[in-house]
Amino acid sequence: MNEESCAARVARKEFQAAVGCQLLCPKSLFYPADMTPSITRRQALSQLGVGAAVLAGATTLPAAVADKLLAARSGRIKQSVCAWCYGKIPLEKLCAAAAEMGLVSVELLQPKDFPIAKKHGLTCALVSNPTTKVGDVTVGGIPRAWNRLEYHDALVAAYEVQLQATADAGLTRLICFSGNRAGMADAQGLANCAVGLRRILPLAEKLGITLCMELLNSRVDHKDYMCDRTEWGVALCQALGSEHFKLLYDIYHMQIMEGDVIATIQRHHQYIGHYHTAGVPGRHELDENQELFYPAIMRAILATGYTGFVGQEFIPRNADALAGLRAGVVLCDV
Repeated sequence: MNEESCAARVARKEFQAAVGCQLLCPKSLFYPADMTPSITRRQALSQLGVGAAVLAGATTLPAAVADKLLAARSGRIKQSVCAWCYGKIPLEKLCAAAAEMGLVSVELLQPKDFPIAKKHGLTCALVSNPTTKVGDVTVGGIPRAWNRLEYHDALVAAYEVQLQATADAGLTRLICFSGNRAGMADAQGLANCAVGLRRILPLAEKLGITLCMELLNSRVDHKDYMCDRTEWGVALCQALGSEHFKLLYDIYHMQIMEGDVIATIQRHHQYIGHYHTAGVPGRHELDENQELFYPAIMRAILATGYTGFVGQEFIPRNADALAGLRAGVVLCDV
C-alpha cells in the first residue's frame, strides 16, 4: 500500500470516527493488526487536508479531500443514490456526479429514465413503482396499494408491464408498497397483500426480479401506512414463501418506529432485499446532527453476507447537496 492510499484509508476511518464522536478510539480502528502504518494519523490527516475538519467534528468535506477518500474506498458496500432526493438537480447531472463519485447506481427510476443512467455507466438498483387509476383514484403509490382487494386487478396489470420493462433493462429489483390502513386491521391487510402479490410473483420469478416492499414509518412521514414494522413485513414474506419477495429495510424509517436497528438486521436479514439510509431525526445528511452511527450499521449488514445495494436516501439540507452525498458515501464505506 503506497503512502497516499494509506493516508486516504486512515483519513476515511478518522472521518467515520469523528461522526460518531469517537476520536479516542483505539489505534486498532485505524490500522489493521497485521499492518504497520507507513505514516502516522496526524501525517495522514495533514496530507489530505482533513485534520482540522475532523478535529472540529465536521461531516462535510471539501470536494478535493472527498475525492481522495472516495478513490481509496473499499467498495465492500455497494452504494446507490435515490434520484428523488435531488429533484433540483437534473437527472443527467446527478448521474454524472454519481459516476464521478464511484457509485454504480442511481435508483428509484422509471423505465423512461434508464437510458440516462446507462449513458453514465450506471445501473438502477431498485426500480420505482408503477401507478395506475381505479376510477378517479391513483393506486400503486404509498397510500393506496396491495392491501386493498379492489385495487388488485389494476395493480396486477400495471406491475406486469413494469416487471417486463425492468427485466428488459437487465435489472433485478422493483419496489412496492402495502398501502395505508384506513381502518383496516393489520392481519386483514397482510392477507390481502398476499392474495394480490401471489398473482404477480410467478412472473417476477420467471423474469428473475425481486419485489421489495418498503418498510416506512407511520409516526412522522407516512401516517397510517400499514407496512410500518419489520415483524409485519417478515410475516408477509413468510406467507408468500418466495425468494423473489423481500423487504426494503429503510434504516431511517425503522429507527423511528422500532430502534434496535442492528439487532433487527441480524435477526431478519434473510428477508431483506435492499437498504436505505437517512439521518434521524429530519431525514437529512448522515452527519453529527443525527443519532445513527452508520459505519457500525454498515458493518452489521456486511456481517450477514449481504451483497446487494445500500441506497442513500436522505434529503440534502446543505446548500451543496452533492457534498453531503460524498460525505455519506465515505461514511458508509467500511
